[in-house]
Amino acid sequence: MAVAHRTCPFCEATCGLEVEYSNGRVTKVRGDADDVFSKGFICPKGVSLMELHDDPDRLRTPMIRTEDGAFREASWEEALALIAEKLPPLLEAHGRDACAVYLGNPSAHSLAASLYGRPLLKAIGTKNVYSASTVDQYPKQMASALMFGTATSVPVPDLDRTDFLLILGANPLASNGSLMTAPDVRCRLRAIRARGGKIVVVDPRRTRTAKEADEHLFIRPGTDALLLFALANVIFEEGLATPVDHLAGLDEVHELARAFTPDAVAGATGIDAAAIRRLARELAGAPAAAVYGRIGTTTQLFGTTASWLVDVLNAITGNLDRPGGAMFTRAAAGQANTRGEGGSGRGVTFGRWSSRVRGLGEIFGELPVATLGDEIETPGEGQVRALITIAGNPVVSTPNAGRLDAALASLDFMVSVDIYVNETTRHADVILPAPSPVEKPHYDLALYMFAVRNVANYSPPLMDPPDGMLHEWETLLALTAIVAGQGPDADLEALDDLIAAEVGRLNGVEPDAALRGPERLLDMMLRAGPYKLTLADLKAAPHGIDLGPLEPRLPEALRTPSGLVELAPAQIVADVPRLQAAMAEHVNGGMVLVGRRDLRSNNSWMHNLPLLVSGPERCTAWLHPDDVARFGLVAGDLVSVSSRTGAIELPFEMTEDVMPGVVSIPHGWGHAVGGVRLRVAADHAGANSNVLADELLLDPVSGNAVLNGIPVEVAAVRQPAAMAQSRF
Repeated sequence: MAVAHRTCPFCEATCGLEVEYSNGRVTKVRGDADDVFSKGFICPKGVSLMELHDDPDRLRTPMIRTEDGAFREASWEEALALIAEKLPPLLEAHGRDACAVYLGNPSAHSLAASLYGRPLLKAIGTKNVYSASTVDQYPKQMASALMFGTATSVPVPDLDRTDFLLILGANPLASNGSLMTAPDVRCRLRAIRARGGKIVVVDPRRTRTAKEADEHLFIRPGTDALLLFALANVIFEEGLATPVDHLAGLDEVHELARAFTPDAVAGATGIDAAAIRRLARELAGAPAAAVYGRIGTTTQLFGTTASWLVDVLNAITGNLDRPGGAMFTRAAAGQANTRGEGGSGRGVTFGRWSSRVRGLGEIFGELPVATLGDEIETPGEGQVRALITIAGNPVVSTPNAGRLDAALASLDFMVSVDIYVNETTRHADVILPAPSPVEKPHYDLALYMFAVRNVANYSPPLMDPPDGMLHEWETLLALTAIVAGQGPDADLEALDDLIAAEVGRLNGVEPDAALRGPERLLDMMLRAGPYKLTLADLKAAPHGIDLGPLEPRLPEALRTPSGLVELAPAQIVADVPRLQAAMAEHVNGGMVLVGRRDLRSNNSWMHNLPLLVSGPERCTAWLHPDDVARFGLVAGDLVSVSSRTGAIELPFEMTEDVMPGVVSIPHGWGHAVGGVRLRVAADHAGANSNVLADELLLDPVSGNAVLNGIPVEVAAVRQPAAMAQSRF
């Protein structure tokens, strides 16, 4: 029996695990009490590492779809040869944009995908790149990039030192943090209150996090930007502003805020004007405070504007870049704002190209995934005819999921790099599996850029993949070689040397000849980073290296052309009139849909693990008692929820933890689909809430999908008495 320590790869918390294993099997998983960041904390997802490794449905050999639609096992040579036979001729005949790529959420947790996905995209040369980021987080990263200069310059709350925390549209006790890497959030929040601080949560639901807070304010979905502007209005008009240095555009923001008085926004937000004024004064008067907004604020019609206003408030209250406020992480590797002297830079440019059908602008090299179905279904030059998905399930996770599901069936060719035959990959012609998490190296390259403390932790593989299985980075290199015209038998070692040489050139370091693959690239990035670490340093510290608390970094962290914080970016300022018009829109009695996250769920891809789906059914519709009575629902009914794009039926729960006029349904479910090989998930299928999400409903600034505040119709569905079960 061997014991090793590694970082959990399943969510943004980066918790340390202690793993026992023997003879190719994981036998026990517990929290690593000596981990420098998580200190023994673990959630159910981490424990499920054992079930994922042993899952009989997890793919271990390539799969090829036969003419009758079934899958059969294939050798790696056969699978790659088929891709080489089909994909390059398609690109030759129809152009590089005829192949789209979709990057799923798990790819952000994969060192190989993070490092070798970029060469693949470059080799394909397509403008049709899509990812899960345009359904959840790009509004925040866009606002941060315009204000601070890079996509990873996202200020995070200094949880361990703040005195006042305002949380909007986030439930970190269930999500374990999002664009805020923070293991054991519950303990960190309780510490705020223990030292005399205060936590306020603004959310249409009384979440687990809200129940830990000192105060919870219900807000009508989609109106967070109005509230945030009203808070700024009070702070400016009452002379409470103590803005930080290095700001440009302060006077312009002050002028914009004048229209958003508490009285003007109270009707639309559902929050009393007196409560808004009190909240603004408490925020401005706290010794150190931080405003934090996440999924609920980004996946709405004003996602970018709301994300911007979060940091406007941090800046004008003097809490940007100071201990206890919202601060910039200094990551050990890969972060653009840790290289060089800082200050002025190139900034960012958006809209460098647009989607063919709807003209939606590019953001961070991607197009909004809400238009992927358009690009597949609409004939003409540049039509998407092939798709590569990497660790993604867009049929479940993107808007108007039913339409995209049908569109994928019409593709000429599709390749998926994935561990399951899921709702999306069942359409693929070839599925290339990846090793389990314990069979590959791990380092949270992206997530450490948003950590509430500077840390670094590397996890070597605990065991080899099954005989013959390619490492994930080798699979991505093989695809790169194929689309680059080198065929299925290319020299992957030589290609990897070319990539390593380029990474070395960009970072000003020489590759270590003793290393290969992701380890070699990571080592160079660490050596070029602000702490001058090496991979050997991390290997010698199995519990991680604590690099200290967050420290003030302005102006060094800025990469804007002016070298200042751009408090009034033109692209966002132009959206303010649209927001001002929304103040006059009041709820008319209709229902709106919001999402929900559960600690035991991680989007769609972990529902095949018995540990995480056991217990009470979690894919239910939450309704306030007033709405239950209004729709005549009784115990045992199902509820029908419908929108312009589709309808679903599911059980309901009556609860005062959701405000009247709102129905809350968790995302990531809907596994009752033919052709899927997820036996456990099929027994806990649930309903796909993204059937209701409208691909035409976007935040116009970023193109991000709107998943919160969607207008829906609700009705009772009577069940036979024998099937009815009370949920009251």
